[in-house]
Amino acid sequence: MPASESWNYTLRIPQDDRAVTVCRRTVRLILTLHGLIRLVDVAELMAAELVSNAVRHTQGPAALRLHWRDGVLRIGAWDASPVPPPYDLPVAAEAEEAGRGLFLVRACADDWGWHPLRQGGGIGKYVWCDLAAA
Repeated sequence: MPASESWNYTLRIPQDDRAVTVCRRTVRLILTLHGLIRLVDVAELMAAELVSNAVRHTQGPAALRLHWRDGVLRIGAWDASPVPPPYDLPVAAEAEEAGRGLFLVRACADDWGWHPLRQGGGIGKYVWCDLAAA
């Protein structure tokens, strides 16, 4: 499939810390198969941070989504919690071991955001970041 075509992958993940490793490896495989090697390292990190937040800080199901369109890779994590991610991250979060995941996402991604979701009667959120291929 040429890199110019759009595609989507969704991986449903359990409430398990090992899901982060599975997601990292899945991202590497998908991007390699699509010829997007140059995005692999940063995409793995972004996916790991988003999934880690979904698994460690919420209860219930979660999912990782990769979406490629028009030269931009969107990496997103859905979880069942309606609580929004912190937008105003303090500078001190950079030095702390916990809570720096979204700081890394903000620093490395071309764009990021979140929006609430209502699916199947449940409430949750989708946190995403974009990586441009260029």
